[in-house]
Amino acid sequence: MNRPGASSAHVRVWLCCLLAAFANAAGPAPAAQTSPSKPNFLVILADDMGFSDAGCYGSEIQTPNLDRLAANGLRFTQFYNTARCWPTRSALLTGYYPQQIRMDPPRGRLPQWARLLPHYLKPQGYRCLHSGKWHVPGAPKILADGGFDRSYVLDDHDRNFYPRKHSEDDQPLPPVATNSAYYTTTAFADHMIRCLKEHAAKHANAPFFAYLAFTVPHFPLHAPPEDIARYESRYLEGWDALREERWKKQIELGVVKCALSERAPNAVPHWNLKPEELERRIGPGEAARAAAWKDLSPAQQRFQARKMAIHAAMIDRMDREIGRVLEQVRAMGAFDNTVVFFASDNGASAEQILRGDLHDPAAPAGSGPTYLCLGPGWSTAANTPFRLHKSWVHEGGIATPLIVHWPRGIAARGELRHDPGHVIDFVPTLLDLAGVRWTPAWQGAQAPELPGRSLAPAFARDGSVKRGFLYFSHDNNRALRIGDWKLAAARPDTNAWSLYDLDKDRREMTDLAARFPERVVQMAGQWRELDALFRLQAGPAPETSKPKAKPGGP
Repeated sequence: MNRPGASSAHVRVWLCCLLAAFANAAGPAPAAQTSPSKPNFLVILADDMGFSDAGCYGSEIQTPNLDRLAANGLRFTQFYNTARCWPTRSALLTGYYPQQIRMDPPRGRLPQWARLLPHYLKPQGYRCLHSGKWHVPGAPKILADGGFDRSYVLDDHDRNFYPRKHSEDDQPLPPVATNSAYYTTTAFADHMIRCLKEHAAKHANAPFFAYLAFTVPHFPLHAPPEDIARYESRYLEGWDALREERWKKQIELGVVKCALSERAPNAVPHWNLKPEELERRIGPGEAARAAAWKDLSPAQQRFQARKMAIHAAMIDRMDREIGRVLEQVRAMGAFDNTVVFFASDNGASAEQILRGDLHDPAAPAGSGPTYLCLGPGWSTAANTPFRLHKSWVHEGGIATPLIVHWPRGIAARGELRHDPGHVIDFVPTLLDLAGVRWTPAWQGAQAPELPGRSLAPAFARDGSVKRGFLYFSHDNNRALRIGDWKLAAARPDTNAWSLYDLDKDRREMTDLAARFPERVVQMAGQWRELDALFRLQAGPAPETSKPKAKPGGP
């Protein structure tokens, strides 16, 4: 990267050529087969949901609506996010790695050339609808900046029952009363259903792009008591038994073929509260580490089982609300030609912090006055069979379910797709299916080539999406995947690279760096070159506002 005497212009050209060589190593992706009428799109995103948290990916949690989508569509087994909420959402909507658009870390507004999906789809006649979380720091207004036609956004991520900050169509709404029947997940579905009904009544001849972005099962663990009751005694055997149970189901389903990873008892986010602080502010039942379940006290086991019951209840309720939205799409006569995507923005979270109204130990766990986090023990189970958690770029932090369902366009039913993919692929995939030709010019500026690939060829055949690499960087955690080889480094020692063969060891327990030192040097150099290029493409941050993410941010 350090080339004596090279001007910045020469470096830019050299790096762009390098990126093109990596990205196009496999040749261009074939064009998608689309129907004469443009398809509708429904993109559903969960928040902090682990790879194994849906029934069709190994879970015991009741997710019949997601399971039906999978049974009548596709499940991707090697799909990735960026390891954190806002970088994933920014990448999904723009089609760029967060480092290309100043979103990891957040540094002011998006570059002038950066478009969001509605900016591509609205000129093609699409109506664009949003409900739920936004969290794209570089485009804070969903209609004005993001191009959507309708929106309901929750900006208060600390209160699921009575949020204080939320808006509709970029206009603030009054705080929700503490004695109301409001629950975020239901409110998001309600708004999306209203938007779809309006669409059917006023814009029936136009296709729609609907973005339904849930805030569950992100902390704080809040769920209606009747939902928690469904799982009250389910988790008393603990996270070690649950991991084994889920892994065996995953093997049967064909979702994974690797062994189960080992627990990492000391791996927790660096911003977590200290163990003594957790015990003082939450209570003696809290567990700050992913210890062996048998080593917990009976009080800890009971308390931890209750936390996992709330986590399950949040996912269960989300699935039922997804079912209501799907019923509305079906009632509109649009179901057969609606491409439904479901994914999560990062792996399950080992975070243990306090925000919002803090925690009242006397209140029922899962109610509004409480503030509980899933923690590293259950996060390890949610991310079965992989290592580590949200914010790491090992598989536990970045692997997400991806379910795709489209009756008119996908003939396969219940099949798996092993093509590696990434949230940067959403933009090229939707543009491909909508028949939109990407061009670099936007608002008087020239955009870099989209780094993602269309997933549409995989709708017909496994193994049909070819790519040169996948790049990861978040919170000084780094990774590069080329083929089945993955190079990864975790803070604090980000120069200590580990090398894994994901075909044989996707649980990342066998470090091959000492056996293949030349490959490590080569891939580490490629990661540095790509990282430099992406940050160069983003350009300098504006001198005005420079938003910073809070530790443990959503």
